[in-house]
Amino acid sequence: MSQSLPPWNEPAIRVLMMPRDTNAHGTIFGGVILSYIDQAGAIEARRQGCALMVTVTMDKVVFHEPVQVGDLVSFWAETIRIGRTSITVKVVVKAPRPDMAGQEITVTEAQVVYVNVGTDRRPIPIPRR
Repeated sequence: MSQSLPPWNEPAIRVLMMPRDTNAHGTIFGGVILSYIDQAGAIEARRQGCALMVTVTMDKVVFHEPVQVGDLVSFWAETIRIGRTSITVKVVVKAPRPDMAGQEITVTEAQVVYVNVGTDRRPIPIPRR
């Protein structure tokens, strides 16, 4: 198993949630959050050395709280494990809550596994810096 770079001190991405992303309950559709989780995890995988990767699994997805229209949502990504061709990234999604003096709460979290692939889409080793 390879050694990973240390975690960032900032989110991989931040996104302002818009009305177009709402579900029938008026909150943000879970599939939209999953898409951003995948993007944030891929940003972390790229930072760790993957150039071209495919998402293999998204596991341990937990929706703790609903995300509201207008929330500026932060997607924090951290490498959990780097194997020979795969990388596991934990993504924690946080949003501010005005009723809590602007504190951020965890709204969703997940682990995502990516496999580093070549141009032929076959697994290749993750290069280490």
